[in-house]
Amino acid sequence: MTLMEETAFPFNAVRRVIEKAGSITILSHLNPDPDAIGTALGIYTLLKEAGIRKIEVVNASKELPRHLDFLFGYAKIKEKIDYEHSLIIACDCGSIKRLGFDLEGRTILNIDHHQSNDLYGSLNVVRPAYASSSQVAFELFRKIYTISAKSAECFYAALLSDTRYFTTSSVNARVFDAAKEMVEIGVDPSKVAYHFTQRRSLSSFRILQRALGSLQLYADARIASLYVTREDIAATGATVPDMDGIVDYARSLATVEVAIFAMELSDGIRISLRSKGFDVNAIAAEFGGGGHRVAAGITFKAGNLQQIIDTIIAKIKETGLIDGKKK
Repeated sequence: MTLMEETAFPFNAVRRVIEKAGSITILSHLNPDPDAIGTALGIYTLLKEAGIRKIEVVNASKELPRHLDFLFGYAKIKEKIDYEHSLIIACDCGSIKRLGFDLEGRTILNIDHHQSNDLYGSLNVVRPAYASSSQVAFELFRKIYTISAKSAECFYAALLSDTRYFTTSSVNARVFDAAKEMVEIGVDPSKVAYHFTQRRSLSSFRILQRALGSLQLYADARIASLYVTREDIAATGATVPDMDGIVDYARSLATVEVAIFAMELSDGIRISLRSKGFDVNAIAAEFGGGGHRVAAGITFKAGNLQQIIDTIIAKIKETGLIDGKKK
């Protein structure tokens, strides 16, 4: 079943697949952001509170966003799947490859909001119009199970992060309605905001300084690039979560239409693309990546950092952006 249209959620189908499962594994994508972690923990918490005993929450990455450790269940996140034939609930992941595990033969409930989601699930609940995967999960599960303050806090944290504090183009009345309902359930917005704004690591400042030092402008300052090398990361002690949001500094420049941030990691080069309206998801798709219209990503297994940036810039120029066109 596929659900990408603005139609009713498949509440009964989701309930049946969960009730039928002997065990459940909740997964989120590699190098998870707060939406991935918050959605996974929100679902884990509500199912745990519903009395499901054989349930685990797993992420294949070694580094998780440390400022999310206040969320219920954070300490339960494992790197390894222990249940052999469990139902997989995939959170905030557009491609099965980004989950990091061999899931052949598994029943998968795919909950996401990425435009580029390839609908790999046995049951797909994918809403590209929604601001976060946590919003999708919240609106789905609130009609099936009781959502406690602990679960709502996880969903709210994810929503706050993926909307960049309710500033992205995906924010609408429905987003605020969901946030309002979460607060009415018991979420303390000031507590969540504190953990996002007052717990920055020193290494995140040091890596930001290095990234800003690499700033380059192209196409009459309509395109901006930033990057960090493996040496930068080693010297500052930064982790991937420490670099979340760096690309937005480049996009915030008045003249910039498209921003590129490249991280040279031990297992390849990870690219973040952001725009002020231009369809960067289409650009990312050209290189095997994906995401949303104004926020997308690409991973290259190998290559020269500057050459990859130059190749992406050339592709952006081909679209006609420098002529003032927005695709």
